Amino acid sequence: MKAGTVYLVGAGPGDIGLVTLRAQELMRRCDTLVYDYLINSALCDWCRPDCELICVGKSPGRHSIEQEAIEEILIDRAKKGKEVVRLKGGDPFVFGRGGEEACRLAQAGIHFEIVPGITAACAAAAYTAIPLTHREYSSSVCFLTGHEDTDKHVFHVDFRRFAKTGDTLCIYMGMGRLERIIEELIAGGYGLRTPVAVVQWASLPQQQSLYATLGTVVRKVEERQLGPPAIIIIGPVARYGKSVSWFEKRRLFGRRIVVTRSLDQMDELSGKLRGLGTEVLELPLIETDPVVDSEAFDDVFEEIAVYEWVVFTSVNGVRYFFEKFFQRFKDIRCLGPMRIACVGPGTARAVEAYGLEVDSVPDRALSEALADSLIANVSLDNTKVLVVSGNLNRDILVDKLETEGRAIVDTMEVYRTRNTNLANDPVAQDFKERGADAIIFTSSSAVKSYVAQSKLLKLGSSALKPLTCSIGPLTSETMRQLGVAVDIEAREHSLDGIVKALKQKFSKRRR
Repeated sequence: MKAGTVYLVGAGPGDIGLVTLRAQELMRRCDTLVYDYLINSALCDWCRPDCELICVGKSPGRHSIEQEAIEEILIDRAKKGKEVVRLKGGDPFVFGRGGEEACRLAQAGIHFEIVPGITAACAAAAYTAIPLTHREYSSSVCFLTGHEDTDKHVFHVDFRRFAKTGDTLCIYMGMGRLERIIEELIAGGYGLRTPVAVVQWASLPQQQSLYATLGTVVRKVEERQLGPPAIIIIGPVARYGKSVSWFEKRRLFGRRIVVTRSLDQMDELSGKLRGLGTEVLELPLIETDPVVDSEAFDDVFEEIAVYEWVVFTSVNGVRYFFEKFFQRFKDIRCLGPMRIACVGPGTARAVEAYGLEVDSVPDRALSEALADSLIANVSLDNTKVLVVSGNLNRDILVDKLETEGRAIVDTMEVYRTRNTNLANDPVAQDFKERGADAIIFTSSSAVKSYVAQSKLLKLGSSALKPLTCSIGPLTSETMRQLGVAVDIEAREHSLDGIVKALKQKFSKRRR
């Protein structure tokens, strides 16, 4: 059997937006992922469903796997012809033991590739606006490790010597022996007033930064109860973070917000929230599947050019409709001269992505509002209308178009929505145990699934009770009918409207 390849990949400091495109490409195609405990768990979602996941890092309640055993895993899987990604926090060649693994792979005759990542010190500095080098204060940087065998009575790193260099010092894995490290630096010549910054969980929504001096940092760390993982930055440049910091000042920084959309629709809203500093819990309460009804689709597509209007009621409807359309036709012009109406701006943007112009979008993202707008502004008498929808769409749109607008309406059901099973979902368990600041509902079907699963899984039963946020009146109505409070309702019934509503709500509430 032809041997596979091992990729030693840097996962960066935690923020998945800082992972390289090459790393993402490899994770999506690999057969085995061997990863450290501290990497962002969301990275595992990039792997194929059949990918073998092996956690080898130290985590609460379990010991880390010995380095030799990790190397044996890499060699074993590669000899079996597998593509293996060895995923390490930060950069694999900066205190990541990547050099040892590369040498062992070379000795075993295994082909390997190294994919660098952003190392923790660079991320901690960037996410606190601390310049590691500065024309006036520091022209060099030293990366040091504070991790030592506890049985040793002396440090492997001579901190006293580095105190004389005038460099910016970035100390990894030093929180467990912080007091001794500070004593050594002071003994080496550093003054008690030398600026120090301690950055915990750099680049993540739970990031905490502390600014002190060598004389006060031990006491302040104890008061704040900061621990690993953290980077300690020492030198004149460390004073910049307190005044210039940007990351922790974002509008929703540190908030935990639950997004309940289906997995294939998570990215847009999750991305908007993460950009504001939010810790996003992705809890897909529903999922959608395409309808398989070739005969019904054939009936519609054979007369597609006859319809004068096509009405889309959701983004999913747009996606599944055009998937079926392009399976039948190769040219978008086969739609004919029809006009297009959409229930809301998000649905309209999905249509416009195909290079099509949307002719009608109501002021409110409601089916009845769309019907009223068409009836008031367009003559629909005996007009052929195609309504593209899912299995849970209400009948009010079709009824209004037929009875009040006297249109000839055909419906095309292109997808079905069903509840997911979150019994073994780690995010659901996290939400149950730790709670969240808010939970967002963008559809009535998500609300119904939440209520049903809450009874079984006791979701939202933690000490931190989430505020409930609705995308609009229809979802709010369902929430009230099922006994779910509506704490926040977006004025603009869109994803941007939800984000605006959350910013307004939480800007008045300090954590």
